[in-house]
Amino acid sequence: TDNDQILAIERYEISTSNGYSARQFDTIDKKNELLISLPSLFKDENYIYNISNNIIDQMIANYKKDSSNYYWVAGIIEKPEEVSFVKIDRNQSFYINNEGKLVICFDKYEVAPGAMGALEFIIPTEVIKDDLESNTYIK
Repeated sequence: TDNDQILAIERYEISTSNGYSARQFDTIDKKNELLISLPSLFKDENYIYNISNNIIDQMIANYKKDSSNYYWVAGIIEKPEEVSFVKIDRNQSFYINNEGKLVICFDKYEVAPGAMGALEFIIPTEVIKDDLESNTYIK
């Protein structure tokens, strides 16, 4: 993302010896010269649950459309001990896209088989509007 207010930069690390890869995003308020953290966008930690529930809903909907979209979440995985995604981390990797939408990011193998690659979920603003500290960044 690069607009009048936001600059989001993706950093990507990959190991050629074992195939490990990781992505990290820095989301910057260009006008105020601030690094934006996920918690700074919200009034309290309620965002963790609202975003997590929306992501799980998106995963299940994607799976129902195409069973090759397989995620390690309840509703798809039958054995509770095999579920690896329950909620996002307080400081989950994210960026704000050019449309002003929050995008939550996961590394390869974090919430799904490696064949699905690194995953991103656009969070509808309607889901988080009551949790936002302000409408400055998320539209």
